[in-house]
Amino acid sequence: MQYAPEVFEFDVDGLAYVKGPDGELQQAPGARVGVPEHLRLEVIDSARECPGECIHVVRASDGVEVAGPDAED
Repeated sequence: MQYAPEVFEFDVDGLAYVKGPDGELQQAPGARVGVPEHLRLEVIDSARECPGECIHVVRASDGVEVAGPDAED
């Protein structure tokens, strides 16, 4: 939330979720959305700092995780 509030939002359950292009919260497990280019670094920082290790940033071109718990450092 603190790095990319345009992409993530807290719901009434107290958990943060990714927002779709229409601003709707994507609450399904494994939900994916495209990230605007100007927010990519903020989303990568969000994945690196997420205490729950639940943000996975995957490169669209090849599906490789570039940030998150399964990314190679």
